[in-house]
Amino acid sequence: MFNESHSLRTATSRVRYLGAARSGTQHNWHMRATSIALVPLTIGFVWLVLSLIGKDYATVRSTLGSPVPALLMLLFLGTGIFHMMLGMQTIIEDYVHGAHSKHWALLANTFFCVVIGLACVYAILRISFV
Repeated sequence: MFNESHSLRTATSRVRYLGAARSGTQHNWHMRATSIALVPLTIGFVWLVLSLIGKDYATVRSTLGSPVPALLMLLFLGTGIFHMMLGMQTIIEDYVHGAHSKHWALLANTFFCVVIGLACVYAILRISFV
């Protein structure tokens, strides 16, 4: 039987049901929500790309310049990059053991995802508004 006197958890953490990181449930829900959102977004993205195969440059540019395809691309890339950032964060937290190494790896992960996200948003908006 479980003996509460030998538990390493404090009384407050037993009441709040919080783990060591205090954000595991929220992180898990974000991963699930982004993965569910990516299903229809991926289908729409693949459909858009397949519909543009074999078209000339002007047609592709005018199609991607429309609001609906541009919004689809922005949502797909934004959700995908956020999902990628969360997944890499989990891997770093699980497999990088040094405190300094973990800190710098998480910082690099966030920086990389922000840079990639901004580059994608810039490219899509540039095509949409020009």
